[in-house]
Amino acid sequence: MKLGKYSFGIGDRFAHQGQAQLRAIIKANETGLDINPVWNKSNREHIYVHTHPSDVRSEADAAIAALDFKGKYFVDADHINLKTVEPFVETANFFTLDVAAFIGKPSSDAEIAAFVASSQKYLGELKIPGIEKPIHVTEALLKEVAGKFLAAVQHASEIYAYLATKKDKESFITEVSMDEVDSPQTPVDMLFILKMIADKGIPAQTIAPKFTGRFNKGVDYRGDVQQFAREFEDDVLVIDFAVKEFGLPENLKLSVHSGSDKFSIYPIMGDIVKKHGKGLHVKTAGTTWLEEVIGLAKAGGEGLALAKEIYANSHDKKDELCAPYLDVIDIDGSKLPSVEEVNEWSSEKFVDALRHIPTNPEYNPNFRQLIHVAYKVAADLGEKYISLLDKYSEVIGQCVEENIYERHLKRLFRL
Repeated sequence: MKLGKYSFGIGDRFAHQGQAQLRAIIKANETGLDINPVWNKSNREHIYVHTHPSDVRSEADAAIAALDFKGKYFVDADHINLKTVEPFVETANFFTLDVAAFIGKPSSDAEIAAFVASSQKYLGELKIPGIEKPIHVTEALLKEVAGKFLAAVQHASEIYAYLATKKDKESFITEVSMDEVDSPQTPVDMLFILKMIADKGIPAQTIAPKFTGRFNKGVDYRGDVQQFAREFEDDVLVIDFAVKEFGLPENLKLSVHSGSDKFSIYPIMGDIVKKHGKGLHVKTAGTTWLEEVIGLAKAGGEGLALAKEIYANSHDKKDELCAPYLDVIDIDGSKLPSVEEVNEWSSEKFVDALRHIPTNPEYNPNFRQLIHVAYKVAADLGEKYISLLDKYSEVIGQCVEENIYERHLKRLFRL
């Protein structure tokens, strides 16, 4: 199974927006692109929302059939490890192997020595085509990289080996994810991580590194945009070299996690992969959940009332809701509106505060990030929430489609 050149992860917490998401992909593909939609949902999200991985497969298949989509599409077991993979085996055909927790875990002296010995040909000044400055490779550097990443790649190989006993190796896509850590991986790290992946026989088609800068949930990139551009392009060139040098899948490409709403770097990423003729995978995480709340607020009446109730409950449970996401949110509590203030808002005021249009003076990124991590609050409302998703499906669907196409795909591919 081969992932297309461009793929776009479309997370959907409550499995109601599959058709709206797919309409946005179809609209982009009508411009001449061929973007593969990838429905993704993590084990944590399933636990919070009380769903099962098979629900994601059902949603994806139903949307594909309803819109008569003829392209490739995938269902991603997002951020799984050996302890959480089993429920996803039957229905997923894309597996994001999350090994970030194993970065820095010890490997044996013998394993490190074996890696260093296998890398002797790269000692000295290693020139990567397209990268101006050669990489100065020493045994000390090789030992450092091995000590940091060998255990993580070993865990990835164990997850992949398990999957290979349960599924036909040709029936699924493998991604290796190392993004949920404090320190970014450099292009030099990337090169030797890819060698480890190849050495372990993992046919990775995407790799998700930790980039420089902040990739907070649902808001724009925060960091030095030019530094990101250099790092991203170097990573693309390293992957191109690694594919040829280590025999990795020829369509191996970068995967950008927490990719939703990274508006300032979308054109940069799109231009770089186009320049080098390479692919790209972007995960949009919970952007669709936010559009559901926006759609409810826009609908007014009981929809707006429920949106306000979700915020009130989120405000009261802020610390609990934020705890699992501290590495990917940055909320200034002093800039959150009070529950009493929000209860007085009009539909327009609520929508403007939540919708990610930075030029709108009402936009509040702190408010947006809190709602982003508060989907458990909606899940706890149960049928009360789901019934209004159904009742206001038209306005919500329009919000979801517009968000993915107008604010994401158009920026990424300069449509």
